[in-house]
This record gives sequence, C-alpha cells and structure tokens, in this order.
Amino acid sequence: MAAYTADLVDFDEALERYDPVLGFEVHVELNTRTKMFSDAPNAFGDVPNSNVTPVDLGLPGVLPVVNKTAVEYSIMLGLALNCQIAESCRFARKNYFYPDTPKNFQTSQYDEPIAHDGYLDIELADGEVFRVEIERAHMEEDAGKLTHMGGAAGRIQGADFSLVDYNRAGVPLVEIVTKPITGAGKRAPELAKAYVGAIREIVKALGISDARMERGNVRCDANVSLMPKGATKFGTRSETKNVNSLRAVEHAVRHEIQRHAAVLDSGEAIVQETRHWHEDTRTTTSGRPKSDADDYRYFPEPDLLPIVTNEAWIEEIRARLPEPPAERRKRLQADWGYSDAEFRDVVNAGLMDAIEETIAAGATPAVARKWWMGEISRLAKNADVEPTDLGATPATIIELDSLIQGKKINDKIARQVLEHVIAGEGTPGEIVEKRGLAVVNDDSALGEAIDAAMAEMPGVVEKIKGGKLQAVGALIGPVMKATRGQADAARVRELVLEKLGIEG
Repeated sequence: MAAYTADLVDFDEALERYDPVLGFEVHVELNTRTKMFSDAPNAFGDVPNSNVTPVDLGLPGVLPVVNKTAVEYSIMLGLALNCQIAESCRFARKNYFYPDTPKNFQTSQYDEPIAHDGYLDIELADGEVFRVEIERAHMEEDAGKLTHMGGAAGRIQGADFSLVDYNRAGVPLVEIVTKPITGAGKRAPELAKAYVGAIREIVKALGISDARMERGNVRCDANVSLMPKGATKFGTRSETKNVNSLRAVEHAVRHEIQRHAAVLDSGEAIVQETRHWHEDTRTTTSGRPKSDADDYRYFPEPDLLPIVTNEAWIEEIRARLPEPPAERRKRLQADWGYSDAEFRDVVNAGLMDAIEETIAAGATPAVARKWWMGEISRLAKNADVEPTDLGATPATIIELDSLIQGKKINDKIARQVLEHVIAGEGTPGEIVEKRGLAVVNDDSALGEAIDAAMAEMPGVVEKIKGGKLQAVGALIGPVMKATRGQADAARVRELVLEKLGIEG
C-alpha cells in the first residue's frame, strides 16, 4: 500500500475522535568493562572494528560466556523498576539477517526474561502521577553500528553505501518493555517524554549506564496506535525506532497520533511497520513491515546455561541500590522548603543536582534557587546552552552571595559580576577589585549625589517632609545613576532622611 501523504490532523481534533494507546521499548546500554558474551572492551569512540573478538563476529567454533556484572546490573534495574526477579531465566536466539549482526542472530531473552511484572510511577509537570506497567526487562546484546554515506541527514534512503562498525556488537543491553498504556489522552506525548526521562534518571542513579542519549546509551522505540472513542479493541500500531532524545520522543508520539488520525479519517488502514524519526522536519517515514515474535523464530540458546538466581544474591544486590530518584526528590524538596511549584520548576529545568551541590557547598536553598533559576538560567537561554554548561559553579554563587551580604556589592552589580565570571575574567572577588565595582559607602560621596538629586527634585523633597517616606525611592534612582549603580540603596535612604531631619 502506498504511503499516506495527507496533511496531519490537528492534535486536539485527533484526540476528540480517538484514544491513543502507547507502548515503549527502552534499550539501555550497560557500562560494563567488557561485552555481554566476550572479553572485548566495551568502550565508546574507539577505532572502528577494533573492539571485537571471534565471539562478537560469530566465527565458527567459538562459545559465548555470560558477563556476571551485566547480569547483576540487570537485576539492579529490575529491582528499581519494582519488577519480580526470575528464579531462573535463559537466553534465546532471535534470528534476523542484517549487516550489523555478524552472527545473523541476536542473543536475547524471549519468554524467560530476567525481570518481569513491574511498574514505574511517572510524575508529570503539574504533579499528576501516571503509573506505567512494565511487562519485562530482558538482557540482550547490542548490534553493530551502520553509517550511511552519501545520503541526506545520514539516513539509508538515498545513501551510496554503508559502513559497518562492529565495536558495538555484543555490548550489554537491557530492554525494558511496557504493557500497553491507555488513558493518557492528550498527555500522551508528555507522558512519553517523562517516562523515558525517568528511565534515564534511574539508570544514571544506579550507575549502570552512561545514559547519554546522543551516544545511543539510551534509545526508545515508541509504539503508537489509535482507537475510535468508545472502542475496546486496540488499533494497529506503528513503531518509531531508536529515538534518542527526550524531546524527540515527545514529538514523535505527537506526530504519530496526528498521522494515524489522518490515515484513519481517510478510510485507509494503518500499516504495522517500523518508522524512522527525522528531527529536522519532526516527521516520521516508513521503514519496514513490523515483524511479530513468530517471524524471529526464537529458540533457546544452546551454548549458554540458564541464569539461576537465589534470594540471598538478590537481597545483596538490593542492599546496594541507591535512594530511588522519586524518593530523593521528595526528601530534597522537604529539606529545602520549596513549594510544589518551585520544586517542579527546578526539576523541569534540570537543575536539581546543581542546586543540591550549591547547598552542600554552603549556600542557603533560597540563594541557590535564586541564582540557578534566575540570572544563570537567563544567561544560558541567551547563549543557547544548558545552565550547568555556562561556567558558573557553586563556588561562584557562594562568593557572590558573600559579597552581597558583606555589602561590598548589590544585586545589580552582582549580576554584572556574574557575566564577567562567565566570560572567564576570574572569581567574583577578583572582578570586583579589578573593575572597581565595589559599592560606594563613602558618606561624603553619597552626600554629594543626594544633594544634587534633592536640588533637581524639590517636589519629591516636599512629599518626604510631608510624611510620604516612600517617595525616598524617587531620589535613590538618580543617586544610583550618579554612582554607576554602586550606591548602597539602604544607606542612601538613611542619609536622605538624616538630611531632612526625619526618623525613618
């Protein structure tokens, strides 16, 4: 059937007629020292085809050996996902013929995964919690990497040829498969992003993966189907493969909901297929017909013994688990005294770790939040970088606050100093000294500026004399201008009232 090319249906309009059903397969590369079934190094960025052994290449006469650390990492992840850990599980051969799988099969798990029947509670931006049921988390090996040459945007479509790098072949993977997710409605794209983000957060906290999505350490296959309102039978799904950023997962799910609605509205049928995500156009294109499990002709791996666990081993691994990310967030919010809205803003900005480090270094929660969520975030947005990549550190914030508290600079000057710190001019103290930015505390210099302001604004002076003390603010502005913003506003107010013989 020809690909459907009609315009997408408006997202809100699509949700008026259809209910989305989601499913996610998240692949997590484990950061073990060696590969899943061989002693080849598990390292990113090495010379292509240098980290391979005869086992990885599937040469005749070789036998795989299971990486125990990878098994333990898989159990750790299963426990963190509230899964049951299998008493016994085994590997299977998943048969398919691609140039990136030199054995012509992938050693994976099929009907006997290491972990199964779990769940993850996902908190959305406004605090609503959505439970995602986990069907299984199974161990397998990654495939090699294809680099398509000569085509547009690195895609196979239109490429002249492809290069194969087997360094990634055999890298340990855990694939986390959800049960069908219903009821998300218009929040489906947001839930997709939050779910993959939660998986990434968990594996980083566990220390079992580098979790760098741009390197493919965490990749998501996003399944989407639509049911007409009131229907109970799931629709035909499409699977957008290897989406490797949180933003892309959200956009891909949204796009597929709109595309499916357009196809169904036209009276055509959805093709069960894999699709490719294009970040530049935020669209998907057809890949290949989606295979079902039977097409892979799974059968038990004859060269590997079953993995047998026991309660003592599982409990020993459980004892090594760090504080779950969700519990950590609740603890930090309570410790810092942030409101729900304030803390959600911090989490959504990706600044929880930075603020925690700043508080641990000696800043108050209010000061840490003020700088990271305020001026640092503003400057980062202008520079189109992440706030944590701007160059400000906890030490920067603590020194700025110390200078403010010591009345050596004011907030306005502190913001200028921060810009100079980011420009690489030195520490806040060094910049204040070098640029002569210290607050003017000399009463004689302030008195001259105040006299000039009062002479220019006699009406304001009369209001102050008449009891309207808030009018002092009108004089502070000109004094600040005369001192290049370096006057101590509180001291200016005191001197104005002294000159007028008024107790403030």
